[in-house]
Amino acid sequence: MRAQFVMSEIGVGLRRNLTMTFAVIISVALSLALFGGSLLMSEQVGRMKGYWYDKANVSIYLCNKQDAQEAGEAAANSAGGGAGGVATCRKGAVTDEQKKQIESELKAMSLVKSVTYESADEAYKHYQEQYGHTALASSITPDQMQESFRVKLKNPEKYKVVTSAFAGRDGIHTVDDQRQAIDDLFRILNYLNMAAVGIMAIMLIVALLLIVNTVRVSAFSRRRETGIMRLVGASSFYIQVPFIMEAAVAGLIGALFACAMLVSGQYFVIDHGVGLRDKIQLIDFMGWGSVLAKLPYVLFIGLLMPSMAAFIALRKYLKV
Repeated sequence: MRAQFVMSEIGVGLRRNLTMTFAVIISVALSLALFGGSLLMSEQVGRMKGYWYDKANVSIYLCNKQDAQEAGEAAANSAGGGAGGVATCRKGAVTDEQKKQIESELKAMSLVKSVTYESADEAYKHYQEQYGHTALASSITPDQMQESFRVKLKNPEKYKVVTSAFAGRDGIHTVDDQRQAIDDLFRILNYLNMAAVGIMAIMLIVALLLIVNTVRVSAFSRRRETGIMRLVGASSFYIQVPFIMEAAVAGLIGALFACAMLVSGQYFVIDHGVGLRDKIQLIDFMGWGSVLAKLPYVLFIGLLMPSMAAFIALRKYLKV
């Protein structure tokens, strides 16, 4: 097989179907960019989960005098005696004995990694650091703040064990797990990633249909040449190679555009330009290593997908 003949046939095919080839390149580029983006999104979500779940604590907030007063008023105004964490404070503010018992039980639990006590004064100081600029902060006093135990677990997924063991006990206002709020965020991110995968699948189907249609038109326009080649003894594979290579070249160009979009997104959106890495420091964004690791997959699929689509289409449309 002469390489010069194959290359010339590829050039002829691309020129004859320039508009459809351009459509194939655009659809392949968009679908593969979404494919690479979905891979990066999945890795980013997994990375964020590992980062935030490790930092997520179970917070046990203790009853103070104000909580006890509100619980008493709720009990007087309602036969049910109040609701939620307030109802557990009806017997008064937490005592030193109760605090020691809670701390000792926490430290005795095998799934607990560490226990940190935060006094009302420390809670007030942290509140002022975070919300001191708001109007509400000026009306908050240290005695209104709750003492708490911050519990770090060896396995954050077992937070319900701590919740069930301490929720509703005397002296405990509420048991709050930060992981529940984090789960809501990750659930939204997963939905967005699923939407991107769905759009990618639609774009891939569109690209495959365009490739099949392009091959069909190309085969029909060159049916005389392929008929002559068949008469002089050319094999089916020899006849099919130029068509397959045309689709592969268009797919490769689209894959290169997809790689350029992924690299541009990392450079202009994450690192520079928009600069999300500097503006949102709470998120541990992926580096260039993760992006570059996905590019070979994009290029491989960009070559394989059009080639296979063209090969299958030729079995139907290139019968001479």
